[in-house]
Amino acid sequence: MTEMLKNLPLLSGVYLFKDKAGKIIYIGKSRSIRNRVKSYFQKDQDYKTKSLIKEACEIGHIVTHNEIEAFLLEAKLIFEHQPKYNILLKDGQPFVYIIFTLSTLPKIKIVRNKKENGVHFGPFLKKQEARKIYDFLVKTFRLKLCNKRLDNGCLDYHLDICAGTCLKEFDTEGYLFRFSLAKKALKGEYKKATKLIKESIKKHNDSLEFEKAKYLQTILIHFESIHENIKTRFSENKFEKEILKQTLSVEPENVAIQLQKILELEKPANTVDCFDISHFQGHNIVGSCIRFNNGIPEKNKFRRFKIKSLTNQDDCKALIEIVSRRYKNNDFPDVILIDGGKGQRNAITSIIKNRPIISLAKKEEIIFSDNHTKGFKLNLDSSTGKLLIQLRDYAHHFAISYHRALKKKELK
Repeated sequence: MTEMLKNLPLLSGVYLFKDKAGKIIYIGKSRSIRNRVKSYFQKDQDYKTKSLIKEACEIGHIVTHNEIEAFLLEAKLIFEHQPKYNILLKDGQPFVYIIFTLSTLPKIKIVRNKKENGVHFGPFLKKQEARKIYDFLVKTFRLKLCNKRLDNGCLDYHLDICAGTCLKEFDTEGYLFRFSLAKKALKGEYKKATKLIKESIKKHNDSLEFEKAKYLQTILIHFESIHENIKTRFSENKFEKEILKQTLSVEPENVAIQLQKILELEKPANTVDCFDISHFQGHNIVGSCIRFNNGIPEKNKFRRFKIKSLTNQDDCKALIEIVSRRYKNNDFPDVILIDGGKGQRNAITSIIKNRPIISLAKKEEIIFSDNHTKGFKLNLDSSTGKLLIQLRDYAHHFAISYHRALKKKELK
């Protein structure tokens, strides 16, 4: 225990329990990393904690500027790595954003990603908090857009909620002015925004509208929470170097040379592509390919594939399809890694000739290659073993995230 704890700081951040292969098995957050991790080694722990401590061989950490940042970073990492001892935050996109769109008639919306063009605020982990602020901005600045067409306007227009798009003569200039004010409220003019809320609370109290005043009081609390999120300026790319250090704690150059020796290659295996297939009960089949260059993800070379040639599960045929599509322009790496066993590798060697191709079977962690047709068990304590497993798991999570996105879109 002492060895594991000695390098952990008394600062806020995220801690990562890893097994002997370097795979992340649990992620947590705390205002004091060392004190929180120390608590896991106390007596009378539950079964899950005892199992975690028994399996853990290493504890990494990433220091953040504050607790909110640690909270958001924890959610990001759990979503990406799906550690087996984490129960919460595994499914779905963990963040939401408030976006001010850039369309001709811009809107304010709550979204799950940053695909749409506009000014995004967030990320926020609690959708209900973002929803409270969204409702407040829409009502306060009268930004609701309706699809009705009425000479005298809809009921919400007369209640000062609808912006007036239901009228024949819509005041576009006035709407854009109010829209800009709402944006400024989230851009940092916090004092002006909170002053406006407090003035509204007093106005409702003076008019004996206590329910409305109470609602605005909750808005004020949520607005303060949102403001703290905004101040952290957290982005999903923040801490990327620290994350890579924790998830790929190996020496890239040594690994390249070790792979060269194992596979008897003419040169070090600096670039490695890894393929994986994901499906749900044999349907909605997707694939992924990730590339690592000297142990670092080369994300512009990542690819996702929706299987076109199959409707039922056949991993070998699915792999043949995505590998063929991936290398149609001959953009080959030094080594191709397949998530699977001997059968999956044979399927790919039937279409790709004179290229180093290896497969890694999940349960036994056995490698198959030209020089190891019967397979050999990977050394989980070696840098090569750790990197190959991390590559395989990275590709698997990349494929799963795409599968979930498609499934969610289909359900909608």
